[in-house]
Amino acid sequence: MGHMPVAIITGASKGLGRALAGALAGRNWDLVLDARTPEVLRAAASALESYGTRVTALPGDVTDAGHRAELVAAARRLGGVDLLVSNASALGAEPLVHLAELPLEGLRRALEVNAVAALGLVREALPLLRASGAGTVVVVSSDAAAEAYETWGGYGASKAALDHLAAVLAVEEPGLRVWAVDPGDMATDLYAAAVPDDREPRPDPAGVVPAFLRLLDERPASGRYTASALLEAR
Repeated sequence: MGHMPVAIITGASKGLGRALAGALAGRNWDLVLDARTPEVLRAAASALESYGTRVTALPGDVTDAGHRAELVAAARRLGGVDLLVSNASALGAEPLVHLAELPLEGLRRALEVNAVAALGLVREALPLLRASGAGTVVVVSSDAAAEAYETWGGYGASKAALDHLAAVLAVEEPGLRVWAVDPGDMATDLYAAAVPDDREPRPDPAGVVPAFLRLLDERPASGRYTASALLEAR
């Protein structure tokens, strides 16, 4: 690559997306960052620019095709797309509810953000990912995609769909690395909105970032990984 590696990260203004952006900026990656709240995203971007990397912050909704095209166009201006991280997520209901009470509109929103928009962004970026030489797609999964937890049905179904899209993409695009990563429990605004009454302390998202960095360093086969397994094996 003649340029610094370029990553697109969605949901990058806080939580895991923000922590991952910080780690990549520290490794001299150029970044294209998305989030829905412009002022929070701009604050995150200006903090990251102190690393000396180029940061393009584009507020918007990943379900908007025009916004997805803007993200990829911004990455192209920086030199391409080497890494695409689909981290933006919608719960479907806040707080979470049983399926008997889940509004179908909420399920649609979770599927639209977590699965449909993620595939839309991959499709938009695919020519640049293929041209990268080290094109990588990371989708942020959840243990709710694999386990049956009360009230997590809509969100879990959307993440299971995302996992499956990633698995098929890996088969269809053998030149890319495609990893679905379950980061495990984290103290995030998403979790607080999902289960507001849960007062148990949860780990900081920064603690799982080394799992993602390990994947980037070692480039294992495409597949589904849990951050806990990646961290334990270190």
